[in-house]
Amino acid sequence: MQLKQYFTYFFVLLSINTIAQNHSISGKVTSNGKPLEFATVIIVGTNLGATTAKNGDYRINNVPKNTCELIVSFIGYKSCNIKVSPNDKVIINVVMEKEASELNEIVVTGVSKATRIKENPLAVEIVSTKQIEQSVENNVIDAISKNAPGLQTVKTGPNVSKPFINGLGYNRVLTLYDGLRVETQQWGDEHGVPMDDYIIEKAEVIKGPASLMYGSDAIAGVLSLFPVIPLDTDKFIHGKYLSEYQTNNGLIGNGLSLSYANTHWSWAVRGSERIARNYTNPIDGRAYNTGFKTANGSAFIGFHNEKGYSHFNFTFYDSRQGIPDGSRDSLTRKFTYQVYEGEGENTIQTLVDDIKARSIVPDNVLNSYTLSPLSQRIQDYRLYSDHCYQLWQGDITASLGFEQNIRREYNHPTDPEQAGMYVVLNTMNYGVRYNAPSFLNVEPSFGVNGMYQTNTNRDATDFPIPNYNLFDIGTCAYAKWKHGKWTIAGGFRYDHRNENGDAMYIKPDPVTGFYRQVALSDSPGASKQFSTFHLLFQGVSGSIGATYRLNDNVSFKANIARGYRSPNITEIASNGLDPGAHIVYEGNLDFKPEFNLQEDMGVIGTFTNISFSLSIFNNYIQNYIYEDQEVDKNGNPVVIVPGNKTFQFQQTDAQLYGIDASLNIHPYDWKGFHFDNSFSIVYGYNRNPKYKEAGINGEYLPFTPPPRCLSNISYDLPIINKIAQLVTFKAEADYNMAQNRYMGLYNTETPTPAYVLFNVSAHADIQYTKMQKIQVQLAVNNLFNTSYQSHLSRLQYFEYYTQSPNGHFGIYNMGRNMCGRIIFKF
Repeated sequence: MQLKQYFTYFFVLLSINTIAQNHSISGKVTSNGKPLEFATVIIVGTNLGATTAKNGDYRINNVPKNTCELIVSFIGYKSCNIKVSPNDKVIINVVMEKEASELNEIVVTGVSKATRIKENPLAVEIVSTKQIEQSVENNVIDAISKNAPGLQTVKTGPNVSKPFINGLGYNRVLTLYDGLRVETQQWGDEHGVPMDDYIIEKAEVIKGPASLMYGSDAIAGVLSLFPVIPLDTDKFIHGKYLSEYQTNNGLIGNGLSLSYANTHWSWAVRGSERIARNYTNPIDGRAYNTGFKTANGSAFIGFHNEKGYSHFNFTFYDSRQGIPDGSRDSLTRKFTYQVYEGEGENTIQTLVDDIKARSIVPDNVLNSYTLSPLSQRIQDYRLYSDHCYQLWQGDITASLGFEQNIRREYNHPTDPEQAGMYVVLNTMNYGVRYNAPSFLNVEPSFGVNGMYQTNTNRDATDFPIPNYNLFDIGTCAYAKWKHGKWTIAGGFRYDHRNENGDAMYIKPDPVTGFYRQVALSDSPGASKQFSTFHLLFQGVSGSIGATYRLNDNVSFKANIARGYRSPNITEIASNGLDPGAHIVYEGNLDFKPEFNLQEDMGVIGTFTNISFSLSIFNNYIQNYIYEDQEVDKNGNPVVIVPGNKTFQFQQTDAQLYGIDASLNIHPYDWKGFHFDNSFSIVYGYNRNPKYKEAGINGEYLPFTPPPRCLSNISYDLPIINKIAQLVTFKAEADYNMAQNRYMGLYNTETPTPAYVLFNVSAHADIQYTKMQKIQVQLAVNNLFNTSYQSHLSRLQYFEYYTQSPNGHFGIYNMGRNMCGRIIFKF
């Protein structure tokens, strides 16, 4: 209660509107005499900014009195840097020059303040609104990964995409939503990122340890997602309506957002819904139980003055999606469905599920939007605020957020309303940082952040993790020095985490036959599922890096960072079946924290006709925690729950190294033409001495993505007439090489062959009033209906019969998918 009162008083004080005269900067952004819409205008070192309207106009209110630097950027144009002297009202009109390169001094929120990408020692990828909107994918995480070399996704069907950065994922990648740490039981294989796919405006991907600013779980990097925030202060209500349809799984999606802003206040409300049936491919036909339905809602209110701002947000997410298991008829390979409980799942049922005798799923069920009773429901709620105000010639930022994640997995065919797993995770995130005034070209920053978290098992029958609570706190110091062509940045951090788990006893219910939580005192014969534990984890992390600007076109980067990660709850204390993953997990309370040391070197270049980037990394991890399938003395898999694998967590050292690169060609004399290419490769090794030179029998890390080369050619047609303002055609080739470096021990993974996917699309801006337009998109993904299995798709291992007439195994990825989308802004 004292902690809550402290934050309440603190935020009230921060939100007091100091008496001061308003200042503003406004103007118009044009190129070749024509206005540029959606150009970004920000003030360096602050959170103040705006985007240009259809006529190119922008306005930034409540600007500080002191001299500031204005940066105007837009993809395809050379950024403009302008010094602004203090004045009551400043009008700055900007003329931008064509230079198609998103790498040219785009401003990102790297560490403590907005920083040019060329001056940030960290390896960072920026994905813009245009790139997200013009990438037709199953979800926004897939759209971002297509535009960020080094970011991959591990998928469990179309609706679940877990971000991986250079071969590492789960709790090693920290996901931020609007700056708030996302805590959603992300240790689970089929636990995705809960959010509205239609409101993400921009994404930033930090590739490499970011524990310095964010603490535990960021040893691989950070995926930071930015929802749309109203910036225009014209006192009009603005809106955006999006509607799409995808043919493969019949996905129907609709989203609506409304926003308003004046000089001091702004608000926004948003909502969306998406529904899809089972997807299809040439090998499996319709893949049973891969449909889903999601609903989202969010609200935002903000206050701004010349001293800073306060933002308050609420979001909710509700998703129901199938849990595929891949069971099939042994003769026809058609999908089958479960009718009875599995062996050992119900102590009074006389009929037991026989996988080989299951009934074939009828065609009308395969083609229906109705979800199977065997599904999972995820509900996620966020209530959070963030604040930034000037203080003592510097600025102070503070955030406080609450997130509740409710996860229910229904795996009982005889009692569809009874959840197998039912866990509720409550997380309170907090953070305060002071960005001190610069002296001697040094910009120092100091902060503290962390979280308090509780997990509770509710009315369930499977208990893979215990009830627990943890308190996490970390403090850091960071500084950036800039002089001439050099920028050096770095700092250090200390983290401390207390984690406590409760004992749990279970016993079969005499009425239902399912296992239940019971109190030991009044339940003779109960078995212990979990023991009480009290654990302490702590660690020191840090980084130091530099950039050298050779000239206006080329910059070199180098960075070395030490990351820290506390073991997650499933790694230390799991003991049971995760129904959605079809895995029985066994943890280890003796685990130590992971520490890694990563070295990065890179170069980025932007020229009139070409731009490029190259990043090389080496990542060595101490106390690396990994899953190892449990086998008996004869090497046969241990089966605790029939139809499910059993994995034990182990700890050793590991190493990953690789390259991310991009090459973009955009001839100045051929306006509108782009030839963009990206390439990524990563190698991952288990450095346990017993696996040295073992190759696929234990030396290679699981979920290591194969080398990937993505190339696309696009052309923007000039204005055709007054109605069709812009038409863009795009063709893309996505080449994934064979992955023969896989974790083959105990058939944990299998090799995957190479494949190429061809995608085509057309985008048109249609003017329907003088100031408004509709964006129309038509796209075809997997144009030639290629049959393939991604190495990062978990569904390729969902199969109970390895012998089939055509030699195929597992569930294949989605076949040809045509999409139509309309974006209507008003």
